[in-house]
Amino acid sequence: MHAATTALWDTDPGRLRARYVEYLHAMHMLIRASVPLMEAAAQRCRELSGPDPLAAPLGRFLDEHARGERGHDAWLLEDLAAAGGDPEAAVHRLPFPVVADLAGAQYYWLRHHHPVALLGYIRVLEGNAPASWLAGRLAGLTGLPAAAFRTLREHAALDTGHTAEVDALLDRLAPTHAQQAAIGVSALRTADGIARLFSQLTTVPGGPA
Repeated sequence: MHAATTALWDTDPGRLRARYVEYLHAMHMLIRASVPLMEAAAQRCRELSGPDPLAAPLGRFLDEHARGERGHDAWLLEDLAAAGGDPEAAVHRLPFPVVADLAGAQYYWLRHHHPVALLGYIRVLEGNAPASWLAGRLAGLTGLPAAAFRTLREHAALDTGHTAEVDALLDRLAPTHAQQAAIGVSALRTADGIARLFSQLTTVPGGPA
């Protein structure tokens, strides 16, 4: 995943601008699923509460985390507009299959296995925040305005704290070995999906398939 991230931004400035706009499209597709995923997992926790000792504290965390993440997909549309893209077209664009794979696997596991698996997904996404210098570097290379990089800047600042919250929650929940395996499989699947998405974005202007 880290190698794919490096390769994503390792291109000549002439191609980087188009690649960044396509990256904004892809991230909007992915991040707009974040809050609905957490809400679905929290609802599943409420259905499981009682006999399942993890359900109540996990559900509370997911409800709170969803509130903190709400609106981040709108940031991406604002970034896209500032970069010269069409936010309305982005909303109606068919999501890339690799993005559907990423979110779809989580829906399956939270409904048909256990919502704790979603922590693997969250941990990977928030544990690999953009570097603090990336927004400035891309702005300089692409010539795009600073307003086109809000999401990168915000997540570089926010996600370190969010990662610590997930780690602390895992310590408090003390998941069983089977639940740890579910979290691990989810995390590995997420890392693989992000690596595939970023690798496909390096083909811009063709775009992911």
